[in-house]
Amino acid sequence: MMFRMSRAARLRALPFLAFMVLLALRGALPEGGLWGIDPRWIYGLTVLVVGAMLLAWWREYGELARGTGPGFVETLLSVGVGLLVFVLWINLDAPWMTLGEAAASFRPLRPDGSLDWPLVIVRWIGATLVVPVMEELFWRSFLMRWLQRPGFTTVDPRQVGLRAVLISTALFVLVHPLWLAAALAGLAYAWLYVRTGKLWTCVIAHAVTNGVLGIWVVATGQWAFW
Repeated sequence: MMFRMSRAARLRALPFLAFMVLLALRGALPEGGLWGIDPRWIYGLTVLVVGAMLLAWWREYGELARGTGPGFVETLLSVGVGLLVFVLWINLDAPWMTLGEAAASFRPLRPDGSLDWPLVIVRWIGATLVVPVMEELFWRSFLMRWLQRPGFTTVDPRQVGLRAVLISTALFVLVHPLWLAAALAGLAYAWLYVRTGKLWTCVIAHAVTNGVLGIWVVATGQWAFW
């Protein structure tokens, strides 16, 4: 029998798939561009496409509906986890902690070495506002719960077992070169989801990690982390 995804599954998987396809396209283009296209601006297209998909289907993401947000203590916990993951991410970059290379590098610099601020802003907005929602809908809301039970929309995150957490985290690691940092990040976000039962806590933590990381990368010029 052909495997068929439910609509709920498709709406969580398609933005992630679009992101990965455009990432591969950006990585396939030569660094100097092709036909006058700067490959770095493919990221701007990614933000528009994935952001539009999320907005179009937002009302069908029940776990992000009004009234599903975290309380004050849960928000503080999410911010704390996000900051902890950031600290781990920039320190767990030894060669043995790295699996391959990023599919597409991103250095928002002009030929004279100065910052190209439009590229910086687009990258930061995408990493901080779009990617956390897109990834948490796919990795935690969909995949982690689907591994617990195919009818994942009926699964309470607080009832997800260790097997589903570990498998979804292992798959999360495969799309991030810094495998050890990604493993700890995936486990941290999954822990938040299981502990609070609220996807918003994962989204906030992920957004804090990416947002602070982006500021740190621009301030230090450590473009390998972008």
